[in-house]
Amino acid sequence: LREELQRVARQATPDALVIAAEEFREEPQLAAPLYEVVVEAQPNNARAMVLLANAYWLLGAGPEAVAPLATRAMEVDPQNRGAWHLWALAESDPRQRAYRWRQVTERFPGDDLAVANFADNAAAVASAEKDYEMLDLAIHAYEGLLARAEHATQRQALETALQALRGWKF
Repeated sequence: LREELQRVARQATPDALVIAAEEFREEPQLAAPLYEVVVEAQPNNARAMVLLANAYWLLGAGPEAVAPLATRAMEVDPQNRGAWHLWALAESDPRQRAYRWRQVTERFPGDDLAVANFADNAAAVASAEKDYEMLDLAIHAYEGLLARAEHATQRQALETALQALRGWKF
């Protein structure tokens, strides 16, 4: 199926493939071969690289397939937030992944998803390594999210998380 999709895809323009692939965003096994052709034809198309990397991630291809695409997309378009998210996600070392998420939050300060990922990863490292510094970073990040939370359910979840984290003793 993959080979047949790519054979047909190579007969279309990259722009037409992007339009066609949109229909299959929820089916990465179909989207990936199409985006592979787009990235091959347009090696500086950061959006296509991000969508391909995301499809690979959803397929379970892992960091080895995702990280190089995310890094290239960041180089081509340093403002592509999706590239930065995939770059952080693709780091397999938990502490380094937390630090990568921190870099994303510094680059995109209003990105609550990145802040939540940073907080979650910092809390995981704190728990696994009994690291009070990482615990403090997690608490600070969750407090920032709480200060910006607009919905009662968000506030409640963040307050619950903060209460638990503030009670941790290693």
